[in-house]
Amino acid sequence: MSRLRVPVGKNTYDAYAGVDADAAMVAAESAGVCIRPRVRTVTDRETGESMSVPIPCGSTRETVCTPCAVKARRLRIHQCREGWHRTDADLLPTEALVDDDDDQDHEDDRADDVLDEQPEDQDLTDAVACAAGLGRRVRSTRRLSGFPDLPTLPMQNRTVGREFVDERTGKAYRPSLFLTLTLPSYGKVIEGVGVPVRPDRYDYRRAALDALLWPRLLDRFWQNLRRCAGYKVQYFSAIEAQRRLAPHLHAAVRGAIPRQTIKAVVAATYHAAWWPALDEPTYVDRWPVYDRDTGRYVDPVTGVALPTWQEATSDLEEPAHVVSFGKQVDVKGLLGGTPDSDRTVRYLCKYLTKNVADTYTEQHPTTHAAAAYQRHADRLHAEVLILPCSSSCANWLRYGVQPNGARPGLVPGRCSSPAHDRENLGLGGRRVLVSRQWSGKTLTEHRADRREVVAEVLAAAGITAPEADRLGADRTLPDGSPRFVWADTNPDETTYVAVIAASLRQAQTWRTQYEHAKVLAAQRSSPPVDTNSATYAAPAA
Repeated sequence: MSRLRVPVGKNTYDAYAGVDADAAMVAAESAGVCIRPRVRTVTDRETGESMSVPIPCGSTRETVCTPCAVKARRLRIHQCREGWHRTDADLLPTEALVDDDDDQDHEDDRADDVLDEQPEDQDLTDAVACAAGLGRRVRSTRRLSGFPDLPTLPMQNRTVGREFVDERTGKAYRPSLFLTLTLPSYGKVIEGVGVPVRPDRYDYRRAALDALLWPRLLDRFWQNLRRCAGYKVQYFSAIEAQRRLAPHLHAAVRGAIPRQTIKAVVAATYHAAWWPALDEPTYVDRWPVYDRDTGRYVDPVTGVALPTWQEATSDLEEPAHVVSFGKQVDVKGLLGGTPDSDRTVRYLCKYLTKNVADTYTEQHPTTHAAAAYQRHADRLHAEVLILPCSSSCANWLRYGVQPNGARPGLVPGRCSSPAHDRENLGLGGRRVLVSRQWSGKTLTEHRADRREVVAEVLAAAGITAPEADRLGADRTLPDGSPRFVWADTNPDETTYVAVIAASLRQAQTWRTQYEHAKVLAAQRSSPPVDTNSATYAAPAA
């Protein structure tokens, strides 16, 4: 998107002196303009002109910036729709699809081939299995008892589903799937509310551990599903909260897989956390301290060093926790290009803009129900806050174990992972997981496609869209030095109001131009398709 320029000068900002920033924020939000832009000052070394350039924050959460979150959701809808029912998807080299966008919920860029090559219980080896030359024990990869064996099929080198032919009409079609996976029950909840019937009997501890390990369980599921389906299954999945605040998964899966196969994979999939015991905390009031002489954490009273992660996990006989799926598995077949398929895409992306803890806070009919729901969230967060999220989590000090790769300054309850935040309730990673060969494009390329459609519509109407990189670092002076110099700035309230006001004017200008261009396009025999445009308003989900 082209950058908005606001000239820097006293007269520019005097015009907005006394204007309330809150009012400017409300106006920006109603117009779909970023309310938290990062303002940078750009100086043109050729002309000497300086300007403030607002860069949209790009947040995917409506609690931070609703306009940016809504745009991000529309982009995800486009990404999901484009890859779901493909019939011409060629296998692409994994290195060709590295996305340069590092937002927490942007697409999953791990190599699918690497995932497929992992042994059945690679989790067992994460902490202690390695080459014998490193002096660490290699744990068996034997499956845990109590879980059925996985069916397997020879792997075919394809990413699209099987083609079927209707015997009566001779029409060929390739159905795809919409899949929903959940976690087990932790106690009976009030239907439609999500609050436990008996909070004192609800297993909050298990619910918290399952949420923290949920991403690893999903990794294992996709690996197992590919083995059992016999081809490189491609998926677009969204993680969101159920009313009880346990995570569940909605996934668009390319190709048709028998329901019996999917249910068999779900029943056989688990993740075993081979961690030290978590039953009782070793420290409650006083925490271990870091000894700089030894580089170890020690007991605050006796000075005895805590066991290292390798020492604490070297002789484990059983995992500290095992997470598996619940019994509720929903599989629905869909055909591309149908209204049902389009509705499903919007439903899949419905809650992407919301925090986990706030997904259903506006849907409680009474104040009493809302208060009970907040207590439920608080109780779950209390467990998430003190339980470890990984082998390097600071919370291991609470259980008398030095975290893997420990460093000075670790304090239990203050792990830097966002999984421990109340708004996430254990889900600190990506909320959208997309296989590498879903659409053959990165999220950045999908954005570029949307911009290109807008530019084409404007060009057809005789309007030239501004260049997106006209202030870029690659623009140089005759001596080869950069023409534009960018500098960070900390805008005051008046500057913020001026920037928002300029953004509103520019947004209105662009919208007017685009609507005019669409009217002209509609008058032609073959109007351009603009459903991918940056200003296209998708039907309400």
